[in-house]
Amino acid sequence: MAVGVFDSGLGGLTVLAAIAARMPDLPLVYLGDNAHTPYGVRDAEDIFQLTCAGVERLWAEGCDLVILACNTASAAALRRMQETWLPADKRVLGVFVPMIEALTERRWGDNSPPREVAVKHVALFATPATVASRAFQRELAFRAIGVDVEAQPCGGVVDAIEQGDEILAEALVTSHVEALLRRMPHPEAAILGCTHYPLVQAAFQKALGPDVAVYSQPQLVAESLDDYLKRHPEMQGAGGDSRFLTTGEPGRVSGKATQFLRHSIRFEPA
Repeated sequence: MAVGVFDSGLGGLTVLAAIAARMPDLPLVYLGDNAHTPYGVRDAEDIFQLTCAGVERLWAEGCDLVILACNTASAAALRRMQETWLPADKRVLGVFVPMIEALTERRWGDNSPPREVAVKHVALFATPATVASRAFQRELAFRAIGVDVEAQPCGGVVDAIEQGDEILAEALVTSHVEALLRRMPHPEAAILGCTHYPLVQAAFQKALGPDVAVYSQPQLVAESLDDYLKRHPEMQGAGGDSRFLTTGEPGRVSGKATQFLRHSIRFEPA
């Protein structure tokens, strides 16, 4: 039984790579919904339906545990999925909580009341749908008080990455960072609230300056999954090689993935 990793497109490959590096013997099945990317400009109902369809496809591959390696899906669909749709024998986990646990220095399962934390001014960079959901602020409020969050919807960045246009993606990042800094001139930390954004993390760091701590999700999600599987070994079974599926055109998606990750990846039709 493999672990499934779902994303609207290429961004979740950053999470898959971190998981594979931490747990090289864990079989993984990746599904990119490239035919419908980007999710960040869709409404909540559309995101919910597309995410459910993707998760069901991964269940068909034997993945009883699926990671939503997509902040937009985690923000707009995960809670509803868990409350109204998820069968008792399946698990779907998101990517927000590991990030917030790292930011607030709280361990998994720490259900103590929210408390003051060291970081007071946080910049959040995410898709328009993630920003509109306010899911990050909601989850943060469960764990911390007194944190000022300034959110910047980063329209166009995911599209540029999916199209393989690194120059445009980096130019858009610079523009979005400049827009946020006009509202919050001195953030202490920046959250890259989209799994596509680590592919242009250097551009974020350059625009923000060396004094801003940039939190990126892949390593944090890999650590959290490792911990989860140690506590729930029944969700991890024997499996073979990792596979890569896409709802888009496999040859084109393979080429773009190889371009950004700098090593060959071959996608199959979902």
